[in-house]
Amino acid sequence: MTTPEYYEWWSKRVNDNIPRLREECVQSIEEHLRVVPSELEVIKQDFEKRSSELEKKIEQLEEEKMWLVLDVDIHKTASLGKTSEQWRQEIMEEKTKNDQWEKKFQDAQARESALAKNLLECQNEEARLKA
Repeated sequence: MTTPEYYEWWSKRVNDNIPRLREECVQSIEEHLRVVPSELEVIKQDFEKRSSELEKKIEQLEEEKMWLVLDVDIHKTASLGKTSEQWRQEIMEEKTKNDQWEKKFQDAQARESALAKNLLECQNEEARLKA
């Protein structure tokens, strides 16, 4: 039989062999099992993020460069004071001039060939007359 004092002592006692959770140290299972990334992984993630940002910046700069090159080309063309149609017309005129000079060159070559043949005939006739 137990006395009331013993029963009171028994209900208030603390068993040190049984681990109990203290309220200030309570963590959820997810927090307890959460994987903490290593310093290297954190640095790698930062590097990849920065690398991605820089790639986007490079693409943006390349696109801007392309637009600037096109803008310079437009300004060069505009500074020459001619429209595309005027340039096409001038190109056609230059092609026509080129064709005319080509024909004159071929005519001159034909004349040169004829004159060389005529010279040879004259030299042959002169040699015959001297003989």
